Amino acid sequence: QVQVMESGGGLVQAGESLKLTCTTSGWGFDEHAMGWFRQAPGKEREAVACISWIRGATLYADSVKGRFTISRDNAKDTVYLQMSNLKPEDTAVYYCVADPNFTSERMCNYPATTLKHWGQGTQVTVSA
Repeated sequence: QVQVMESGGGLVQAGESLKLTCTTSGWGFDEHAMGWFRQAPGKEREAVACISWIRGATLYADSVKGRFTISRDNAKDTVYLQMSNLKPEDTAVYYCVADPNFTSERMCNYPATTLKHWGQGTQVTVSA
């Protein structure tokens, strides 16, 4: 059984940085893309960043380009999201997702409702 678990959320001020970590287990030998989505109150869950399994190719939402960096360690089955220059509009619950139906970073182009294996989410709050 695949398990996904996020950590690293918290309360920061605008302009500060935060790093999220997502660890997964139970895959066996399945290759899988990984990514981060977020959901603010009253809004739909949206893609933030995704990373491919083999080459580490990445895809970012326009709103976070240049500020967020996604990376992964396949040996540890772990993905990271380094968030810099945070803004109040980044406030949301951040979810990690891993789906064996995707090995490409283009997983971020698909609706959240179509993706498998989500974590429980971690709250990120950015104060002005």
